[in-house]
Amino acid sequence: MMSEGLKGKVALVAGATRGAGRGIAVQLGAAGATVYVTGRTTRSERSEMNRPETIEETAALVDEAGGRGIAVQVDHLVPDQVRALVTRIEGEQGGLHVLVNDIWGATTMEWNKSVWESSLDIGLRTLRLGWTRTLSPATSRYRCSSGRQAAWLSR
Repeated sequence: MMSEGLKGKVALVAGATRGAGRGIAVQLGAAGATVYVTGRTTRSERSEMNRPETIEETAALVDEAGGRGIAVQVDHLVPDQVRALVTRIEGEQGGLHVLVNDIWGATTMEWNKSVWESSLDIGLRTLRLGWTRTLSPATSRYRCSSGRQAAWLSR
């Protein structure tokens, strides 16, 4: 059952192919939002992670929850793809109200260490994925005002 809380609002969930990103996208849809779901794995192309979940499946789940899901394949390490995504959202929707960053894409994980104890390569890749590639381009035109929210998820 759809809530009306985010009806007319536009969300971007970066890293919505699976896991927490997918769950957040679906809940935003259940609240009535239009949700752009991004990731690298589509029905026709898998990322190097070789997982079966796709952004199209996530968009369909958003639709089923009562929102509007829009799947967009984006590699957040490619600045031009991120800029094109932000431009597309602005062109189609006029702006963005909710920004969630749940991108990961790590092929190596140091399970017994805190983030600050992990190798520099892993930490910098995660930072590049998160801030410089996604949040920075989106927030450069995303002015903090009433009703706008941003979240950065960390694992």
